[in-house]
Amino acid sequence: MGFGPLHRHDRDAAALVLTQTDAPARAVRPPRGRGVELALLAIAVLLSVYGYCDVGLARHGTVPPGAAGYGAGLGALALLAHCAVRLRAPYADPLLLPIGVLLNGLGLVLIYRLDLETPHDLAAPTQLVWSTVGVTLFTVIVLLLRDHRVLQRYAYVCVVAALALLLLPILFPAVNGARIWIRIAGFSIQPGEFAKVLLAVFFAAYLAANRNALAYTGRHIWRFRRFQLPTGRVLGPILAIWLLSVGVLVLERDLGTSLLFFGLFVVLLYVATGRTGWIAVGLLLAAVGAVAVGWLEPHVHGRVQDWLHPFASIEAGQGPNQIAQSLFAFAAGGLLGTGLGLGHAILIGFATKSDFILATAGEELGLAGLTAIFLLYGLLVDRGYRAALALRDPFGRLLAVGLASIVALQVFVIAGGVTGLIPLTGMAMPFLAQGGSSVVTNWAIVALLIRLSDAARGRYGEEAVPS
Repeated sequence: MGFGPLHRHDRDAAALVLTQTDAPARAVRPPRGRGVELALLAIAVLLSVYGYCDVGLARHGTVPPGAAGYGAGLGALALLAHCAVRLRAPYADPLLLPIGVLLNGLGLVLIYRLDLETPHDLAAPTQLVWSTVGVTLFTVIVLLLRDHRVLQRYAYVCVVAALALLLLPILFPAVNGARIWIRIAGFSIQPGEFAKVLLAVFFAAYLAANRNALAYTGRHIWRFRRFQLPTGRVLGPILAIWLLSVGVLVLERDLGTSLLFFGLFVVLLYVATGRTGWIAVGLLLAAVGAVAVGWLEPHVHGRVQDWLHPFASIEAGQGPNQIAQSLFAFAAGGLLGTGLGLGHAILIGFATKSDFILATAGEELGLAGLTAIFLLYGLLVDRGYRAALALRDPFGRLLAVGLASIVALQVFVIAGGVTGLIPLTGMAMPFLAQGGSSVVTNWAIVALLIRLSDAARGRYGEEAVPS
């Protein structure tokens, strides 16, 4: 039994089906989300102002006189950043900027709360100035950096500038046993904070250009056929740069940043090559280096001993040390905390507003508040990794992973140190801790992630990518 000729309308329908099947799917861009971002920014500012007022009510029974000015200033900074994103990065992730504003605002609240215990040493006004500088830098980066791939051209300029910044503090006196500060006429800056972003750009650019040689050339290690060691010509330059930067930091006794750079190097090397062997090698080298430095460097050896025996000074009748006081603060906070302004974390000592500011958050906000802070950091890192997955160019992917990993590693090192999980290394908690260099650098990281996420979400091209 045969088939007769198709009617005209049947042929038209078949042609329409074939046309729809063969035609490439039309790329649909995700919603811009700028309205969501603006609403979240308003919530972030209101939460920060509420915390500021809560501190005043707990300490003095009245709303602080500067609450309106604080709210207006923080709101103006948030609105300035939002306008820059709306103008130049309309498809950027709507969560990145509100997370930065909320963490920065909470940091200002905690520093103001600690200032009430040290009226002779006020840090909140200076931190607000540095926050303004950071948001201004954020705005400049978002407005002027139209394409993140431009940074790849200046990879070697970045690495030279990073090494110069790392070497500069050697010329200045040590502060608290470490040469990481430049202090001139009462003005201080920590160059290593800026160097980490510059090194992330260099690592991303170099690994993107040489990822195939790193992954598919070289010799196999004896009996470990799955692990392939790249040739010295390819691995040598980046390894030399990393060793030089870490060596300088060890001489300056800035072990926290040394650990950060090491972790950043290993993570990017793994992402570029896809070889899990680099993770194993990195963990082994980190363990060997930690044991060697812990035994040979007296300053580090003392911190390791404090970590192993946090209550030894109490047993010796000398009173609690900083680690013990930090653990007491976390224990006193319990589940819901003592309330803002009602804790005693100031007993920790000179680093309360910097290294140990997380202890204040743990005591006065409790486990619930501390969990919320960690979730904010985790969400910030997650959105950075999500942008990396959506980007098509290798440099952008590696740069997004590197910037997000900087935040993740820094939070782990600091939180682990103040909670007794690992030895204390001495770094600034992103956005929360006192430190102008740190807050400015963190705003630069958020600006770059904004630019990367805009490229990932807004430029779909011929093929669909995850949003």
